[in-house]
Amino acid sequence: MKTILVFIIIFSVVVVIHEFGHYFFAKRAGILVREFAIGMGPKLFAHQAKDGTTYTIRMLPLGGYVQMAGWGEDETEITPGMPVALVQDTSGKVTKINTSKKIQLQEAIPMEVTAFDLEDQLTISGYVNGNEQEVTTFSVDHDASIIHEDGVEVRIAPLDVQFQSAKLWQRMLTNFAGPLNNFILALVLFTGLVFAQGGVVNQDATIVSGIEAGSAAAAAGLEDGDEIVAINGTTVANWSELTTQIQKYPDTQITLDVKRGDQTLDLTATPSSSTSGSDTIGVLGVTPSLKTGIGAILLGGLQMTMDNALVIFKAVGNLIMQPDLDKLGGPVAIFQLSSQAASQGVLTVIGMMAMISINLGIFNLLPIPGLDGGKLVLNILEGLRGKPISQEKEGIITLIGFGFLMLLMVLVTWNDIQRFFF
Repeated sequence: MKTILVFIIIFSVVVVIHEFGHYFFAKRAGILVREFAIGMGPKLFAHQAKDGTTYTIRMLPLGGYVQMAGWGEDETEITPGMPVALVQDTSGKVTKINTSKKIQLQEAIPMEVTAFDLEDQLTISGYVNGNEQEVTTFSVDHDASIIHEDGVEVRIAPLDVQFQSAKLWQRMLTNFAGPLNNFILALVLFTGLVFAQGGVVNQDATIVSGIEAGSAAAAAGLEDGDEIVAINGTTVANWSELTTQIQKYPDTQITLDVKRGDQTLDLTATPSSSTSGSDTIGVLGVTPSLKTGIGAILLGGLQMTMDNALVIFKAVGNLIMQPDLDKLGGPVAIFQLSSQAASQGVLTVIGMMAMISINLGIFNLLPIPGLDGGKLVLNILEGLRGKPISQEKEGIITLIGFGFLMLLMVLVTWNDIQRFFF
């Protein structure tokens, strides 16, 4: 049960934060966001805000999505010959178009639709009260809504609030905002980890902050706060140099020049031996001091984010050069990792969430149609050509990319099942 809960939390937080990036910058660009959904599947809760966005919680607590006007399928259910009921404001503009037989609106005007334009001219025409001798045309309010046959009310989407009508840089920012949010989430989580561990490892000094019980350091009489300035007469200025010197002397007695307050001590120690790959190295059993300033913690979180992103970039490059399904992991692999993280504590779960967030951000930036990176490539081509590619061509490209991603997901999931369960 704990594993399932951890998996749901990690997957949902990472995806919802990603989608919130698209949502936020779409709103800033004046694009109508039809729905911001947490979870997938049937609706459990829905609330439509005054700005036309419906906020929903859905049954399956896995991820979420953002639906924007003009970003994909955005067709109205109104057709010529359909009976509707119109609600007007005090100026005579239509504010609601009711196509549902389930809902009755007071003072609504019954009409049989003959024509409509809810994107450009914002008009609707038809026979009022069954009078087929005269076609009446009504002006439709920019923020009018349609009540569909199932009773769901949605805002109309004039051209100026559709995704493709936003400026190119606004569309690029909206496409990039999802991965950007994943990187920001990882930065916040890694910074939190650095704060939780008390600070950043001070690699620039040789001050000891922890002595392992039963270690060579403990036997030598080292204490917290001691500064090791030389090993066998060789000066060490930072933790890397100290580690390098210690590793040279497995099971060999060494001398340590140590500063303790105002005193300078000469201690002897015999580092224990440990195997590292094919080498045997010396281990003293000490941990470095920490930098605890706010600036150091923030820089430490940034450094962890950059280091992990670099690892993932290298892994992606290796995958491109040497394709192998075993190098990929889908929901099943994430579930397995969640199980391991859940058994190791909260900090491990947070670290895993940060890594998955970076993974999702980088993966979505790959130039594959259907992903944010593919959309950004189309945006760049539009900028170079001075005009967007046709909607039909973009649809075909996106469909091909989506098909490739679905095939890849099936193969990765099946491969994960084979690896982990058989």
